[in-house]
Amino acid sequence: MTDQVVDTGGVRTSARTPDGSQFLGRTRELKELRADIERAGLDTLSGRKAPRARVLLIAGRPGSGRTALAEELARQVGDRYPDGVLRARLSEPDGTPVPVARTARDLLTDLDVPAPPGAAEDDLSAALREALADRRVLLLLDDAADAEQVDALLPDTPECLAVVVSGGPLTGISDVRPCTLGGLDTKSAVELLTRLSGAVRITVDPRAAEGLVEVCQGQPAALTLAGGWLAARPKSAVSDLAKQLRAEGEEGTPLGRLLRLVHASLPAPAARMLRLLTLAPAGLVDPHGASALAGCSVDGAHTTLDDLAALGLLHRLDSPLPQYRVPGCLHPLLKALSETQDRPAEVQLARARMLERTVRLLQSCRAITETDSPETRQKLLGVPRALRFPNPRAAADWLRLRRPALLASARAAVADGELDTLARRLMSQLVRAMAAHFGTQAAAGDLYEIHGLVLDVAERRNLPREKAAALLNLGDLDARTGRTRAALARFRAALDAGREADDPYATGRAMESVGGAHLELGDYDRAADWFGRALAQRLARGERAETARLYGRTAEAHTYAGRYGEAQRNWRAAVAVHRKNGDVAGHARALSELARVQEYAGRPEDSLRTCQEAIEWARRAEDVRLQGALYLRLADALDRLGDPAAAELHRGAARRMLVEETDAAETAGSGTASITGPGTGSGADDKAIEPEHGGNACEIRSASNED
Repeated sequence: MTDQVVDTGGVRTSARTPDGSQFLGRTRELKELRADIERAGLDTLSGRKAPRARVLLIAGRPGSGRTALAEELARQVGDRYPDGVLRARLSEPDGTPVPVARTARDLLTDLDVPAPPGAAEDDLSAALREALADRRVLLLLDDAADAEQVDALLPDTPECLAVVVSGGPLTGISDVRPCTLGGLDTKSAVELLTRLSGAVRITVDPRAAEGLVEVCQGQPAALTLAGGWLAARPKSAVSDLAKQLRAEGEEGTPLGRLLRLVHASLPAPAARMLRLLTLAPAGLVDPHGASALAGCSVDGAHTTLDDLAALGLLHRLDSPLPQYRVPGCLHPLLKALSETQDRPAEVQLARARMLERTVRLLQSCRAITETDSPETRQKLLGVPRALRFPNPRAAADWLRLRRPALLASARAAVADGELDTLARRLMSQLVRAMAAHFGTQAAAGDLYEIHGLVLDVAERRNLPREKAAALLNLGDLDARTGRTRAALARFRAALDAGREADDPYATGRAMESVGGAHLELGDYDRAADWFGRALAQRLARGERAETARLYGRTAEAHTYAGRYGEAQRNWRAAVAVHRKNGDVAGHARALSELARVQEYAGRPEDSLRTCQEAIEWARRAEDVRLQGALYLRLADALDRLGDPAAAELHRGAARRMLVEETDAAETAGSGTASITGPGTGSGADDKAIEPEHGGNACEIRSASNED
């Protein structure tokens, strides 16, 4: 197959012009836009420096080639913006505006700038402007619904340029002159038909070609479909197509009439697949999704998608994996065809098949990271070959490329409201796959959105157990980004939901998290009280590992409050539980914390003895980093006891251990050593032996236990 049309709504073809571009026509518009970049704005005329980026507006109906014109402009002037071109689509295929917060977060991701999960729209917009303050970029905002969307994303620097594509004027943004598009000039439109359908028929009957252009009103999207139809029928004359279109009458737009004609000429399975592609999340489809929607093989779906792209009915994306986009100008027309020709039950079944296929792909994507497990390897052997990934790298690449579609799929499934069981399974597997391949920290922004969707379904379906899990996960992410009071409210709500569900795991986690939030807010009495409640529950259930950790957290709250006696009692209890559990490393860490509290309490001799005992246990645990940190603490204690010579010996031993550990970590490529280096004093060991806070992320739980 040859290269396909890049933008059905534009004027790009597979053949290239002498300058390497695939663009046709719009010479006047491009000249005006380039001149508009250079012209003085109102601020400049008044003697003031422009406060923000220049905005160029390309306005026109869907299918007029507005996106193709914006892309061509970006190609021509892109070398003026060394930091590159940032692209964002501001409307969903059905016309729903994309929230500014989501767009800002995606742009920050493209800039490799971390954005706090769950941040408000204003905070994300401010972060985007800050990230662009010292950059020179071209921002291409496609399919803008209103001025507010655009205004929130504009950089506060005149060195940047924003090219906005919209259906009409952007009232509210100053100093913007729209470049309004109509049809192509006749010469360019005929050239477009020639490139798509071949030169012979156009040369033989140029009048018929001009007549076809007139029927299509020069609209690039309509001409692209016409060219694809002619290319697929080499024996048909150009005049035949023009006659058929005139016979359709004046009902609807030229693009609508052409689509009906092309759709009617397709084989029934291909026509049905085309209509069902409007269900594809964010208008993005791959062979797996098309296969599930149409109920056919993956290879068969891939072939049909290529055929549809050759007819100009789909865009083939420039991607390492086969991906296609349903053109925005065709989406409402195809949806209308589906509403008249497909029964609602069939549409819902197709949507369910697509979700089920996505769930299975996500399961396979996660499982490939766990091949050390014999059970997992056996499960993978039972997965159909078409759903398997050859290695973890391939699975991670698929997940990264399909991320926008996967998130859109989750949003659409939740909004549908009739497939909540599948939606819950989809979100559960999406969370697991992202955590396995990217890590919870790197995927925190996406995970926050997914947990919010889980909460919506749990509240709608009255599922208190899942509601508690979602609230705990959202609260953890809020706490991690400094929104402690918001996190506290989430944790209290999770506690109520956990009690309603009679889920001891959720209630225990919630009580501990409430305590952690109070600790962060400096309310040490409440923190100790909530840790004590969680501890009582763990003791009653005989959960010794959790009990040891909660003794430590309670001791931590007492230490901050200055109640060193209570803190020591709790650390001793933690030491005893670790000893019973046979947890050597935990035993060593608890002893080190006990030594710290004894030092705070003004008992240096006791602290020295405890520290020596902790060193012995750390040696048994083979924790070199902890040993080094403890030697530093021991040296500080000896200094306070008036023995500087012994202190220097221990400090030297600590330096050697920490340097060796750091070198070993760097050699292994782990980068985990975080001790500052030799001569760091007591502050370094605080990092090395800091107790663990909180529990693991509360997993999304659904009625299905399927992995």
